[in-house]
Amino acid sequence: MTDDQPLTGFTIGVTAERRAAELIGLLERKGAEIRFGPAIHTVALTDDRLLADATASVLAAPVDIVVAITGIGFRGWFEDATRLGLGERLLTHLSPATILARGPKARGAVRGAGLPDPWTAEGETVAEVMQRLREIGVAGRRVVVQVHGDPMPELLAELRSAGAEVVPVTVYRWTDPVDLAPLDALIEAAAAQELDAVTFTSAPAATNFLTRADRIGHGPALRRAAHRRLLLACVGSVTAAPLQAEGLPCLLPERSRTAALVRAVVDELPRRRESDRI
Repeated sequence: MTDDQPLTGFTIGVTAERRAAELIGLLERKGAEIRFGPAIHTVALTDDRLLADATASVLAAPVDIVVAITGIGFRGWFEDATRLGLGERLLTHLSPATILARGPKARGAVRGAGLPDPWTAEGETVAEVMQRLREIGVAGRRVVVQVHGDPMPELLAELRSAGAEVVPVTVYRWTDPVDLAPLDALIEAAAAQELDAVTFTSAPAATNFLTRADRIGHGPALRRAAHRRLLLACVGSVTAAPLQAEGLPCLLPERSRTAALVRAVVDELPRRRESDRI
């Protein structure tokens, strides 16, 4: 281990699909050995008739409130609308609405589309967005929700029960990886305590990591490892929620950013090794 490469001698699992190369590069530059096993596969629905139908539904009547959940999803929606020749019409149609963003990435996508600067959840959680919607009041109002790969039934159901007309817009969905072998190998290594840490950059990846571990019979061993020496490092509280819901300890950086996640791992793993030596 050196000052420039403080993760030398540590083996870290990476479960990310999008931007995995960035995270892997940052960790390798710090000296870490990487085991890569994407936990999910993102399927864009930009060529899917359902997305085009959702856009047509949004345009069919005035919109009172727009909720942007993810940056990639909101951008993908406008890109698809533009491909269909509806981009400018969609922008004009949504501009008068009250706009809420779950976090800074969604906010950036909203602003990038040319829409007014939205209210943004400080903690980047859906719960904060829902609380803000309660404060605004949604009864009798038309609410467009750009959902992520999870259809978000609880949020949509609460809005409907509060009297809103809800128009969900799904831009992508999540599935198992096309090739499950790398994920299975990563889970097996984690359960056998052959890894020092596993990193997560999305809640669906964390969920599917645990679900897949259970399906292949490594769930109990994986959970024991997480309570012993395996570090579960998550980019933020939203990502960590599925793991914490099962009582698993997680390391969270001060800011929900990839570089901050790497810094947190760089601080924590050598500290743990030194503690083991004492």
